[in-house]
Amino acid sequence: MSNRSHGLSEAFHEYLLSVSLREPPVLERLREETRQHPRSEMQSAPEQGQFMRLLATLIDAERTLEIGVFTGYSALSVALALPDEGGRVVGCDVSPDYTSVAERFFEEAGIRSTLDLRIGPARQTLDALLGEEDAAETFDFAFIDADKEQYDAYYERALRLVRPGGLIVLDNVFRGGKVAEAPGDVDESVRAIQRLNDKLHDDERVDLSMIPVADGLTLARKR
Repeated sequence: MSNRSHGLSEAFHEYLLSVSLREPPVLERLREETRQHPRSEMQSAPEQGQFMRLLATLIDAERTLEIGVFTGYSALSVALALPDEGGRVVGCDVSPDYTSVAERFFEEAGIRSTLDLRIGPARQTLDALLGEEDAAETFDFAFIDADKEQYDAYYERALRLVRPGGLIVLDNVFRGGKVAEAPGDVDESVRAIQRLNDKLHDDERVDLSMIPVADGLTLARKR
């Protein structure tokens, strides 16, 4: 997660928001409340939330998966693009404290029934989903924004859960620009993303684009 797009000056970022951002009031209230949180840096940038909402709309998403919910800004952003009937967000997180904020704002938005929270280690949750009958290839959209050392494991599981033509979005693939540094000069969380970026570049199972929104997003469309 990142509060603003990487590499933009404050003035240019403000301009971008002034001519582009269409933030529903419930999302603005959630963003402002999360700004007071001790881990507020984990919240997605508003332009990122809007971009993801557009992606979900473009692929007619109904069933979505989020790995790393925090207070729910990105999950709610996507949920607002889903149909009233049949729309569902399966959210994986380890913190009931963080996600209680998400639940409250989904309720405020009038779509609490859309959110299916799974509290616990995400790998276990994803393995349980894969163990459910007919769960494979039933998700239209997946967003990965959790512990970076586990991104590869999350990606592989998400790839099995998303349908052909579905979209996986991976956050923080820039790691503040540190991915461009030598592996010996960065920590393991950055090296994990470096390895995954290299792997995705060569992954023939997906169509791929890495874009400079927030702290870098990779879009992987399952073939």
